[in-house]
Amino acid sequence: MPIQNETELYAPVKHYFEQRGYTVRGEVKHCDLVAIRGDEPPVIVELKKSFNIPLLVQAIDRLKLTQDVYVAFELPNKGKAPHRLQWEDIRRLCRMLGLGVLTVQFYKRKQPTVDLVCEPTPYMLRSNKRASLKLVTEFHERSGDYNVGGSNKMKLMTAYREKSLHCVHLLKLHGPLSPRQLREFTNNKAVPSLLQQNYYGWFIRQSRGIYHLTPSGEKALVDYAHVAASFPPSSQFKSE
Repeated sequence: MPIQNETELYAPVKHYFEQRGYTVRGEVKHCDLVAIRGDEPPVIVELKKSFNIPLLVQAIDRLKLTQDVYVAFELPNKGKAPHRLQWEDIRRLCRMLGLGVLTVQFYKRKQPTVDLVCEPTPYMLRSNKRASLKLVTEFHERSGDYNVGGSNKMKLMTAYREKSLHCVHLLKLHGPLSPRQLREFTNNKAVPSLLQQNYYGWFIRQSRGIYHLTPSGEKALVDYAHVAASFPPSSQFKSE
């Protein structure tokens, strides 16, 4: 059953890794899917509707971040390997590239199934430790999974956007606040910088050291209501 968009692959592949004890996030630092289990290195999965060269090139680029990179695509009609190849050809090619392969089969009346074609094998490419650290940091600084892997031309819920939205949520709840009060609420030392940079135009300085919301900030709470609903209830802050 041909899929219409690669985002349809995200849910079954996410479920596949969650069953194996991983926590999964979509669209982390341009990676379609990132899965992490404990202190293990991250697993990256790139999603495409079909097996093709752009998918392989994209996955090879992810090897700079981790050795555990998979490509995932819909199982072709009748289970045949794509491009008139044999599945052994696909396995051999991807093993030489250091990539794992997952296929997803969709049905009309039951849940899709994910099959492992091959595991990723070590590939002798010098990893970018700094980029890998940024990937893991971005992953852990997100409170939940608010993006669908494979999305494009959409505003993604990054850790920075989430932290900004948390401040918006608190300003809406309590009225104008100081950076120190917001820092106490969020336990985020970067709040003063976040307010001053005002990257999304959500904040306005009402008076010296006191910030409130702009109309754009009010709208953000509506646009991202599903994210704001996950914020923990705030305790009373110390008055200044």
